[in-house]
Amino acid sequence: MIAVPTRDLRRGGNTVIALIILVILLFPLYWMLNIALQPGESLASTDWLPTAPGWSNFSRALSTQGDSLVTSLVVAVGAVVVCLALAAPAAYGLAQLGLRGSRSMVFGTLITQMVPGIVIANALYSAYVDLHLVNSTFGLILADASLGLPFSIVLLRAFMVSIPREVVEAALVDGANRFTAFWRVVLPMSRNALITAGLFTFLFAWSDFMFALTLNTTDAVKPITLSMYEYIGAHVSDWGAVMATAVVSAVPAAILLVLAQKYVAAGITGGSVK
Repeated sequence: MIAVPTRDLRRGGNTVIALIILVILLFPLYWMLNIALQPGESLASTDWLPTAPGWSNFSRALSTQGDSLVTSLVVAVGAVVVCLALAAPAAYGLAQLGLRGSRSMVFGTLITQMVPGIVIANALYSAYVDLHLVNSTFGLILADASLGLPFSIVLLRAFMVSIPREVVEAALVDGANRFTAFWRVVLPMSRNALITAGLFTFLFAWSDFMFALTLNTTDAVKPITLSMYEYIGAHVSDWGAVMATAVVSAVPAAILLVLAQKYVAAGITGGSVK
């Protein structure tokens, strides 16, 4: 008999355990897709495999939820633009300008992540009423941008700290001002961190439900999270269309995660070593 090394046995066992965990984690996604592909509307009669898959559930989902998907896309992209436009200069100032109390500012930024979302939503609603931003796309963009702003500032600041100051000083010696050095030197070098911050901000805004529910009192602005919630209440027996809506709403986030995977890995680890 050929003796199998203990290390190989341990590695094989770890692989099997990892595969089991992966199957458990991915099963809800598979079940969601399985129900969406089957024409039946009863969960009790759903087969384990879509032996006769159909697209009727997806056509109903797109016809009823298409406008909400577009609204979510506009809000999420707008939140990314606003968040990065505010986070990048703030991180640059905290990392490169030697501001007094910068560490305390970063700590205060982290503390804001601990505030419950319902508290922020209620406070924003009172302010939005006075600013006439309730039931507006721009108001929801600003609110969702605040979800990713603290994380983006901390992430970008950690990356920009690792940029050698000699690089920025060389640009200043060549005649660039602070803004030009920031725009043409710091931002291109921070590409991975910017993509990472933008991706997470998009995911925060895309999956937001609290602000969408609190800051909208009409159907003028209805993201997919809020629309799907009301869709379940109005069509609780039509689970095929509900799951099809969930699958369609998950596609943009999944595509972004796949495309930005290498940038996310580089952006998260880029500021860990100086």
